[in-house]
Formats: sequence, structure tokens, C-alpha cells
Amino acid sequence: MMRTMHRLAILGAVIAFCVIVLGAWVRLSHAGLGCPDWPGCYGQLTWPNAAHEIQSANQAFPERPFEAHKAWREMVHRYLAGSLVLLVFAMSWLAWRGPQALRKFRPITTALVVLILFQALLGMWTVTLKLKPVIVMAHLLGGLTTFSLVLWLMFSSRREFREQPSMVVRRMHGAVIVAIIVLGVQIALGGWTSANYAALACPDFPTCGGQWWPEANFREGFILWREIGVNYEGGLLDAPSRVAIHLTHRIGAVVTLLVLLTLSVRLLRIPRLRTSGQLLMSLVLLQFTLGVMNVVLYLPLANAVAHNAGATLLLATLLSLLYKTSSRAT
Repeated sequence: MMRTMHRLAILGAVIAFCVIVLGAWVRLSHAGLGCPDWPGCYGQLTWPNAAHEIQSANQAFPERPFEAHKAWREMVHRYLAGSLVLLVFAMSWLAWRGPQALRKFRPITTALVVLILFQALLGMWTVTLKLKPVIVMAHLLGGLTTFSLVLWLMFSSRREFREQPSMVVRRMHGAVIVAIIVLGVQIALGGWTSANYAALACPDFPTCGGQWWPEANFREGFILWREIGVNYEGGLLDAPSRVAIHLTHRIGAVVTLLVLLTLSVRLLRIPRLRTSGQLLMSLVLLQFTLGVMNVVLYLPLANAVAHNAGATLLLATLLSLLYKTSSRAT
């Protein structure tokens, strides 16, 4: 049964990663409101296809005319997320109803059930509150937290024997925790930037509108809760507010780059962690490059989605390091 749990966790991690990347694709292709209702799409389980279905959909939602290329993307994302919900319930059932050896996974699988249900609510609110930025950002962070917990379950359900890490390896544990916190803050800033459509607030690099420090309204840019009932698609903030968000994300990118590169260099000096250090260094340099390309190439969809995927892979690498450097029982 332990092997079954491990295989389910592997599948769950893969699906969770795909849900995150697909969600980024939906958001960045402006398909987040491709279906104006939830959990269906224009009152259907799939999305309208026939001419009479499209006509009925347009009559039911005159403020949101049906667009097929947006609707099917949104629904595929929902279907994939739904499959992850079922998988999480299966893992929780194993932990609670399976053999004694699986009982140690009850806390993490129970947390996953609670989190995945809350994620479903956030997904609904993303639609019903019309892409409210704080909800969009929370939905992104919830997805990454779900991915992290499933990944940790995958690590801890391995059956093969692993010797205790050496003192040199364990000493890296604190540095890895710091790196995860820094990366988490930067991902949240990225989510806030995307949710407020501020990715191109600075259309050049390394300056912003030809200035090193342009006019920026940080107070207005970081108001988390705004009025309900407004359609936030396309963003509502003025230019100085979006510039403030963009500049903060840029500064965070530099800080994250320095922190993760420093950690990578330290890892390269430890034979057992050298491969992880090389991977981390490669990913963070690639991620920084993708971020710069988002600006200079004016946010091409493929590049922007890859930037989201890169953040997720960086998180996975750091979580793997967290597990390797922990003094766990084997």
C-alpha cells in the first residue's frame, strides 16, 4: 500500500504541476472569464457547441458573449483540477482506511483535502468576483501550496532506504528555508503583478519608461481588497500604481536571484548536493532570463507561461532540498 500511496503522489504532483501551468495559460490568454458561471459553462457541463446552444448562452449572459477559444480553455482547466480533487480524496482515504504504515500521512492528506476544497472555492470566486486581484493571487498561491504538499507526500512515501544526512548537509537546512520564503514572496509578487495586468507597466529593461525610478504609487498599487461587483479583467489601476507593482516585482527578482545563486554556490561545495546546486543555479538563471524576455518581447504567451512553470520548478527543487537536508527518520 505504501507503493500505491507513492504512485498516487507522483501522479498528483504531475497533475498539480499541469493545473498550475494550464491555469497560467488560461489567465495570460485572457480566458479567466471564458465561462461566466461556475462550475458549468454557460449553464452546461462542457461548453456550448451547437448554434442553438451558443444562442441560448448569449441570451443568458448578454454581458459576456460566448467565445469558444476562451470557454474550452477554462473548462479543460476545471476538468484537470477536478481530477486532482479526486486524487487527493483517494490519498486521504488510503491514509485513513489503509494499513498502519500509512497513518503517518493522515495530517498531510487531511490538510490537502481542506486546501483543495478551499481551492475550489477560490476558483469559483475568481469567476463570480470577476478576476478580483487578491482572489486570483490567492488561487495561484493555493495551487502552489497544494503542489508542495503533494510533492512532500511523494518524497516521504518512498520505500527505499536512505541514510541520515551528514552534519554538513543538515547545516544547509536553514538556508533552504530562507530561500523558500524569499521565493514564495517573489511568486506572490508575480501573482499580484499578473492579476493587476502590470507586467508591461515598464516596457523596457533595465530602466522603466526610460527612467531608473519613474513615478510610482505604491500605496494605491498594494491595496489588497477593493470593491466587489467590478469587472477586473484588463486591470483598473492607473499607470503609476501598476509601475509600483512592476518595480517591486523587479526588485524582488534581483533579491531572489542573489539569494538562490548564493545558495547554489554553497551547494556546489557539498558533493552530495552538487547536482541539486547545479539544477538550482540553471533554473534561477533561466527564470531571470524569462522575466527579462517578458518585458523586452512584450509578454509573448509562451514565454509568460514558461515563466510560471519555471517558478513552480524552482519551488519543487527547493522542496527537494528541504527534504534532503532534514534530519528525518529512515
